[in-house]
Amino acid sequence: MCDYQERRRQQAQKTEQAILEAAMELCRQESFDKVSVRDICKYAGITTGAFYHHFRSKDELLSRGFTSLDVYMEQVLRGHESEPPEQRLRLILFSYASFMEDLGWELVARYYQHRLGQPDFHSIDPRRFTLQALLKCLTDAQSQKLLLTVQTPEWIAQFLLTAAATLFWKN
Repeated sequence: MCDYQERRRQQAQKTEQAILEAAMELCRQESFDKVSVRDICKYAGITTGAFYHHFRSKDELLSRGFTSLDVYMEQVLRGHESEPPEQRLRLILFSYASFMEDLGWELVARYYQHRLGQPDFHSIDPRRFTLQALLKCLTDAQSQKLLLTVQTPEWIAQFLLTAAATLFWKN
């Protein structure tokens, strides 16, 4: 019984990864809005039912597709928690830019272009590690009176993540 459940879990992970990879590849070729769920399923070799078993929508797929960013950022920041905020901020922003460059700026630009058009736009899900790490850094900087702005750490974090992504957009 355990073997069966483990095989099912591994198959589910494999299918979800295939969906994510197919979506990323197709979004490198076309804008996110032009790629359909059917296109993703065809490219991944799965049914639309399998897609909806793993993701409620294309938007959820898009949001969850950047989970690898959080894993990367957790690894980068491990052991740096007690460093001064300005050093952590530098590490966060350079690491974020490096990750995005490795992912491919065209795909990242398409992601942010799509997200900016949403009525409840946030550059990144507020529950995500990357945003939380940036917020912690900015909150620490604010409490140490290192921020020379009236903007909140939340506003600054959203601005920095959006600005970092938009620097590389093609119009």
